[in-house]
Amino acid sequence: MTDGLDEAFRSTTRLRIASFLSGCEEAEFRAVQEYCELTAPTLSKHAAALEATGYVEIRKGHVGKTPRTWLTLTEQGRSALAGHLAELQCIAATAARHGNSHRA
Repeated sequence: MTDGLDEAFRSTTRLRIASFLSGCEEAEFRAVQEYCELTAPTLSKHAAALEATGYVEIRKGHVGKTPRTWLTLTEQGRSALAGHLAELQCIAATAARHGNSHRA
């Protein structure tokens, strides 16, 4: 993490994935893919990167004979996302204050 922002969320794709996952306990890969409007390979790549940071857990299994993958935002991921979003809000608030002080 530098300047209060988490490197893992500098990618808007990863930020979008984590944000979606923050609203649920667990999500099926396809649901995340559709919501985030990503191709399967793109979601796989970003989910693996988030898993490497410990922010996402990837679980594979079957429903009947059909293979499925589920994604979960870990507690560490939830905390990191909350910190990242708080820093973005701080940046926006500072910019708004600065902009308001320069109005004629």
